[in-house]
Amino acid sequence: MRRVLLLLFGSLTACGPKPAAEPSAPASTLPVVPATLAFEDVRVFDGEGWLDDVTVLVDGDRIVAVGPELPVSDEAQRVSGQGATLLPGLIDAHTHVQMPEQLTQALMFGVTTEIGMFSLPEMGQALRAQQAEGKASGRADLRAGILVTAPGGHGTEYGVKIPTLAGPDDAVAFVDEQLAEGSDFIKIVYDDGAGLGLERPTLELATLTAVIEAAHARDVLAVVYVGSQQGAIEALNAGADGLAHLFTDQAPSDAFVTAATERGAFVAETLGVIFSGCDGIRGAVLARDPRIEPFVGPASRRMLGKTTGDLPELGCQHALDATRALHEAGVPLLASTDALNPGVIHGASLHDELELLVKAGLSPRAALRAATAEPADAFGLDDRGRIAAGKRADLVLVKGDPGTDIQATRDILGVWKGGVAADRDAARERVATAWEQVRQAMDAPAPAGLDAGLVADFEGGELRSEFGAGWQGSTDAMMGGGSTVELSVVEGAMKVAGTIDPQMLPIAWSGVTFFPGEQPMTPANLSSKPSLVFRARGDGPMNVLVFAEQLGMVPAQITVEIGEEWAEHWVNLRALVAEPYDVSGIFFGGPSRAGAFTVEIDDVRLR
Repeated sequence: MRRVLLLLFGSLTACGPKPAAEPSAPASTLPVVPATLAFEDVRVFDGEGWLDDVTVLVDGDRIVAVGPELPVSDEAQRVSGQGATLLPGLIDAHTHVQMPEQLTQALMFGVTTEIGMFSLPEMGQALRAQQAEGKASGRADLRAGILVTAPGGHGTEYGVKIPTLAGPDDAVAFVDEQLAEGSDFIKIVYDDGAGLGLERPTLELATLTAVIEAAHARDVLAVVYVGSQQGAIEALNAGADGLAHLFTDQAPSDAFVTAATERGAFVAETLGVIFSGCDGIRGAVLARDPRIEPFVGPASRRMLGKTTGDLPELGCQHALDATRALHEAGVPLLASTDALNPGVIHGASLHDELELLVKAGLSPRAALRAATAEPADAFGLDDRGRIAAGKRADLVLVKGDPGTDIQATRDILGVWKGGVAADRDAARERVATAWEQVRQAMDAPAPAGLDAGLVADFEGGELRSEFGAGWQGSTDAMMGGGSTVELSVVEGAMKVAGTIDPQMLPIAWSGVTFFPGEQPMTPANLSSKPSLVFRARGDGPMNVLVFAEQLGMVPAQITVEIGEEWAEHWVNLRALVAEPYDVSGIFFGGPSRAGAFTVEIDDVRLR
């Protein structure tokens, strides 16, 4: 009770200072604090611990008072908190944002702030400008870093051309450029892939150290992406302020825990995406939770159902053990989803992350701190992460008590960002509409001509298709690349001759796209014939990409090995999309290597 009264009188500035020995005034004599919103008789997790049966007053975008039995002005909107718990807005400390709609989805699940660990500068600048102007009340805030990686290193493979850093001499200029582009912190990739049995370039230790020192010279955080325990120890010893992942290659060692403790670093654990690699079912189970499902659209459900499938079960146990060891040593843990990776999505997956933290040995209180006060402290977000006078009114009201059942955070009664209520009813309607559109698309007639199954055999010497909008060359020129392509028909087969721009690797592309719809990139229902069959030869391998509305902006991809002799190849479209009811394009492209290539394609069919 003493702590509650201290909170109360610390926030009621109209009362003026009182001597420490003076008794607290009874509630009936307290002045009425102007408020636009009042949560009454509610249990509160304030970012540190629990307060029972208190009132939280909000005026505009700020919390103005917290205490028992506070008088409420007639103008305030009253929200009953009986049987409910009020939480600070949740903070996801590791995400990837491609579009504003992902931040809108996050808000519907009570996530009011995301720490973007790899965002395009132009998008980040635009989103933060809107936030500064007060035009982002309907979506989570974004704090973002871009990326520091080696040429060809992790982060260069996602279809976006990003600058890379080759050596320590350029570290200061590189960091300055990132800060000028709007990075709130510096994220550094220090991972050669060995933890996953891969080989890829990464920064040298001297370069990593130089980047960390350059970041600290500019008074910004240096957060390091690691993939192995050895890399984590080296990054911490080099001065990293935090780690953007946990490793899975080994059980945590005393040396690792000591390095994190002595450095005073935080760790964004990303347990959910780790479990998507060695468990593979948590996302699908989350999508079917009746408290979550009404807000999960088709694309999100598909993402939750995916799995990286590349980790042994022991890898998950290593991550859990590391989480437990770090927590017991007092190392700050930050709840982090790593959305958009397989098995996790914005917003919803943070609730599963809380459950995994409890599974790792944290109390519900500690797990909630990992999604509120801890990331706020780690990233210097002084106005959020706690429920206290003067803090921004980022709030989540949930049914029940997450202090005894962490899954109660999923049962959301309301979300407020800066005192503005999120329109969860509208979000629920949007999701219902999206599912209705899916049902309509699945019932849509197949393209005229699909029944015969033949797409093209090129016997007439023309570059045409039997149905759809036909064939069109495609290169990375639209992204500023220099790859080229020429299409022709030679001896009854389509010849694709092109060059791959080495400066655009690994995201360079050159090839040809078949459009099955009436117009290029309009969806077509191919469900009745979900197998793509074709003959090919060339200096492969060849990349096949499937574009579909259900996939959003990122196509599904498969590599087909081809040689100098003609051979028939089968691609199961259902292995790439849940159901091929909205396919807008099928791309056949050259190999992912620099230089000239030639591919010949014939007898393209759908079966």
